[in-house]
Amino acid sequence: MMKADLADARWTLDAVPYESINVAQARTSDDVFYLVAAASFIETAADLYTDNLIGYFSGEPEVAAWLDGHWKPEELRHGRVLRGYVEHVWPEFDWALAYRGFFEEYSRACTVDEFEPTHSLEMVARCVVETGTATFYQALGELACEPVLRAMAARIRADEVGHYKYFYRFFQSCDGGRYPGRIRVLNALRRRMVEARGDDAECALRHVYRVRHGVDDVAARSALSARLTASVKRHYPVGLAARMLLKPLNLPPSVARVLEGPVARATARIML
Repeated sequence: MMKADLADARWTLDAVPYESINVAQARTSDDVFYLVAAASFIETAADLYTDNLIGYFSGEPEVAAWLDGHWKPEELRHGRVLRGYVEHVWPEFDWALAYRGFFEEYSRACTVDEFEPTHSLEMVARCVVETGTATFYQALGELACEPVLRAMAARIRADEVGHYKYFYRFFQSCDGGRYPGRIRVLNALRRRMVEARGDDAECALRHVYRVRHGVDDVAARSALSARLTASVKRHYPVGLAARMLLKPLNLPPSVARVLEGPVARATARIML
């Protein structure tokens, strides 16, 4: 269970109480700095990816409208508040400079070619992405020692779970509501899980590290990446991730329960 502290306080992601942050407490964890800074880059770049996605779903007006009116602004809000946290706690870090380098590299790799061949299978891929983000923010909330960040992570996690639910609903209705078949769904899950192993995160971490240290020491950064993976893994809700990933397979409940353990272990091995 995520630690609460300020999780029930009456504030929203539109008005984060940065003035309540215990800066000394927040600065005790280098791991948290890198995780929050890297996450802020990926979330801030969501408009590029969302615009590509909106174009891909132009034949699904309800999906395109939701992506543009809800998903895109909520993802950008995540990036905005995470950036605000980094700049408040680590003002010496040049966030804008590091982000420019990240975006220049990330934008070249973010293309329509990465989408699945059908709308319903792309929704399966979206479910994998939202599973990864929701469970990451739950782990971040457990890892964080500073109350405002824990509460922020809880709120972002709630948004990501909501996104997952929408994508799953769209998965059921896209392509005329025709189920693509478990083998094709399983292959889409596998492809996206492998892709989710960290290309975006590694790109973000590389640029955070380069600007913070003034040089890209590949060996030191690789060691840092391994340490961050281990830190997240200690708090990662693999059971929840497995249940979310199994859902698009539409398995009988008894079968899903049997598979949950093996899938949880595979999820930890592949996605982390």
